[in-house]
Amino acid sequence: METALVWFRRDLRSFDHTALHHALQASRKVFCAFIFDSAILDDLPRADRRVEFIHASLAELAADLEAMGGHLLVRHGPAVELVPALAAEVGADAVFANEDYEPAAIARDAAVAQALAESGRSLRTFKDQVVFSKDEVLSLAGKPFSVFTPYKNAWLRKLQADPAVLASWHIEPLADRLAPGVSQLPSLRDVGFAHTGLRELGIDTGMSGGAAMFEAFLPHLADYGTARDFPAQRATSGLSLHLRFGTVSIRHLVRTVSELSARGQAGEGGAVWLSELIWREFYQMILFHNPHAAGASFKPAYDRIEWETGPDAEAAFAAWCEGRTGYPLVDAAMLQLNHTGFMHNRLRMVTACFLIKDLGISWQHGEAYFALKLNDFDLAANNGGWQWAASSGCDAQPYFRIFNPVTQSEKFDAQGEFIRRWLPQLKGLYGKEIHAPWLLPRELLKQRGVVLGQDYPEPIVHHDEARRRTLARYEVVKAS
Repeated sequence: METALVWFRRDLRSFDHTALHHALQASRKVFCAFIFDSAILDDLPRADRRVEFIHASLAELAADLEAMGGHLLVRHGPAVELVPALAAEVGADAVFANEDYEPAAIARDAAVAQALAESGRSLRTFKDQVVFSKDEVLSLAGKPFSVFTPYKNAWLRKLQADPAVLASWHIEPLADRLAPGVSQLPSLRDVGFAHTGLRELGIDTGMSGGAAMFEAFLPHLADYGTARDFPAQRATSGLSLHLRFGTVSIRHLVRTVSELSARGQAGEGGAVWLSELIWREFYQMILFHNPHAAGASFKPAYDRIEWETGPDAEAAFAAWCEGRTGYPLVDAAMLQLNHTGFMHNRLRMVTACFLIKDLGISWQHGEAYFALKLNDFDLAANNGGWQWAASSGCDAQPYFRIFNPVTQSEKFDAQGEFIRRWLPQLKGLYGKEIHAPWLLPRELLKQRGVVLGQDYPEPIVHHDEARRRTLARYEVVKAS
């Protein structure tokens, strides 16, 4: 092959890049490109941290490609039109890209492949963002798993049988085949977006940011299993954003933790963290095999549930979105999300369960709000998490698992450190007082500097009553 075009998508790095490696092997000259796809961007708010993260990461990618003798072509518009046009412009015989498993991405790639074929070109895709994809981990009956633990066990057995799957795809030996040139990266304004203060929030971008975060996390890996549930602690890797946009290599992450575990240096935390990475692949596999789950319940019977609607439900949803529910842990979590685009995983479960099973509002509403706000938004993981909370997804637990928001608060933020960080008006409350301020005598609250309904809202729902309504609401599932 004379010339190839590598189309970067959710893989914004110049190392251990499967499609780039194969393009360099197969071609004499390789161009690299990224498309700010208007089909995705047009529906986003004009100040979106994810777009700024991509923009900053592209600057580093372009500089790295130039250091190796290549450059990065960047365009803005519909990818289904621009990729074939760009392939024709550079005279590419084929476009190389890494696979994406979301329904819309699959449809987009099919359209691009058809357009390329009409001009005598091809689209070649490769596995890159996961260790095992599609049909690579199946049950003994040869069918996709629908429960996590058996999937994880099969995943681990497959990795043990084929550790070479973690081998790095080298770029440097063939880097002289990169097409020389000067990258021209448009400004955020050029693609219709504004700066969001990403740096001020302490969000590290690009390959260097992902590498630095992983190195900073490794000394704490052994404690991850016990510390990960406490949002006041910095006990998680924070790499979900980098995994989402591929500024880190999943193979490198899994290989590193596996090697540390083999040497006895990862503790119990290493196995727990690896399990979280496997959850990510599980949800991608589920969505790939069950695209209906992107908009409906994985278990169809749950689509029969009648959710709360009307003005009261709309007001309750607004209070949830804005952190005004009267439940401090829920409100603190939502305020953190709104301000930073980040939410701790334990709090994602707590806030989701509260919306669904305390307020009786459809999980699709919460899923859409998280999709709008989360920096690390990933359709498969977000959908899987929300359906887990709604009991409508891949979960062996019955529908009557209903989190008590006060108990969750007492257990995972016992001293109220996280709550005080985001609700400073409650800083005068001590110990357990902060978890359910409405239970305190009004005179005591006043002494602590809190007037309910003025400084902080009364609860918009009583959990015990809400639990009874939820059990009744889910009877339709039990009946089916």
